[in-house]
Amino acid sequence: MEYKEFVQTVAERANLSREAAADLLRATLETLGDRLSAGEVRHLATHLPEFLRKSLPARDRSRQFGLHDFVMRVGRRTGLTTKEAVDGVRAVLTTLRETVSAEAFDHVMAQLPSDFQGMVEPAS
Repeated sequence: MEYKEFVQTVAERANLSREAAADLLRATLETLGDRLSAGEVRHLATHLPEFLRKSLPARDRSRQFGLHDFVMRVGRRTGLTTKEAVDGVRAVLTTLRETVSAEAFDHVMAQLPSDFQGMVEPAS
């Protein structure tokens, strides 16, 4: 999936402009980088298109926080409302699942609390 297609898909799913969706995508990946172990970030990065890798930082230590804090962090980074941030995180995670291998996505989800499972739309 190319960058423009990824952003357009997120924008449509989250009902946001392309510009807001691009900002949301960056913020969600940065927050995911905060939450995942450095090893998992590096593993996920090998499965991402080049244009997404720079938004996924590998930290020395992952931070432990749940879905609510994840959404709040994305909201603060983007200026989106809580509802927009929830819808946006859902859109990014769902689009990410469609972009990377099932194995890579399962590894990511295994490091996140179980309530993140409900943030990914069912496969069509």
